[in-house]
Amino acid sequence: MTSTASTRKTLVIGAGSWGTALAATASLNSDTLLWCRHSEQADIINKTHYNPRYLSDCLLPDTLRATHRLDEAVTHLSQSPEQSLIILGVPVAGMVETCTQWFQLLQAHNLSHIPIVWTCKGFAQDSAQLPHEIVQTHSQFPHIGVLSGPSFAREVVQQLPVALTIASHSQHTLDTTTQILHSHFCRIYQSDDVIGVEVGGALKNIIAIACGIADGLSLGHNARAALITRGLAEITRLGTAMGGIPTTFAGLTGLGDLVLTATGDLSRNRQVGLAIAQGKTLNEILASGMTAEGVRSARDTLKRAQSLHIEMPITEAICQVLFENMPARIAVQQLLTREAKQEIL
Repeated sequence: MTSTASTRKTLVIGAGSWGTALAATASLNSDTLLWCRHSEQADIINKTHYNPRYLSDCLLPDTLRATHRLDEAVTHLSQSPEQSLIILGVPVAGMVETCTQWFQLLQAHNLSHIPIVWTCKGFAQDSAQLPHEIVQTHSQFPHIGVLSGPSFAREVVQQLPVALTIASHSQHTLDTTTQILHSHFCRIYQSDDVIGVEVGGALKNIIAIACGIADGLSLGHNARAALITRGLAEITRLGTAMGGIPTTFAGLTGLGDLVLTATGDLSRNRQVGLAIAQGKTLNEILASGMTAEGVRSARDTLKRAQSLHIEMPITEAICQVLFENMPARIAVQQLLTREAKQEIL
């Protein structure tokens, strides 16, 4: 790590797969601290350079440190607040608690001006809010952004090539995130379309479940291509209705993320679809420990779309399969037998 990089400070909150992967990446260009909820996890990471709970077979950089102490996290950021970055590696379900707790803590130490970016994807249950709406509702961070793109955490830890997008209305957030994460294997693009990036990330998970179902039913490559294409049409319709920029959905956080999640075997959402096609119930899938943001946010995505009078046939079919006990094969048949019409994006 160069002397310039050592003056930059990164705090990653949440030691799950993606938080761990981004902490490892950030440690190449900055002095990085990974905050863990459990002290045992932090201790093992520091001693062995392996995360015992997530990506447990992936060696982490020697320079990456972990802690479970809030005071140590604050001290870390205080050393260079103008060159610091905070990354939230928590799911949508944990955003309210995380934003509330950390904003109060950072505000008390005059550190709430540090850029904070999140990686979670989906609409919040009950409120149907996107992550940026949650952040704005429950905190007053002035420099915020979303980091997204086609990426599996395991491949990022292994330093395989990846391209990500940071979206923010704050140039300070864009520049700081780029300086800390851009590296020989990680290319960072900048955008100001926060809504478009978040909608793309949220809806691709639902389409990936549909593709998993189709593949699990051995419906062929043609069916998968149709679902991806028409799924992108649903993403674009809702995203533009909410204020997203149309071209965003043809980029990394739209088409790119959709293709990866719908076809990659490391995709948890795709695995949920495959399990459903095998006859497993949603309760059985969740009881096995498999979690996917597409399951959590499907109903709220549909609710948001209906409030805007946006037609979302694939999303609606997935909700029927997940929550109304509709057989997967019947749902696919109904999609295919819908009235013929002109193709509209």
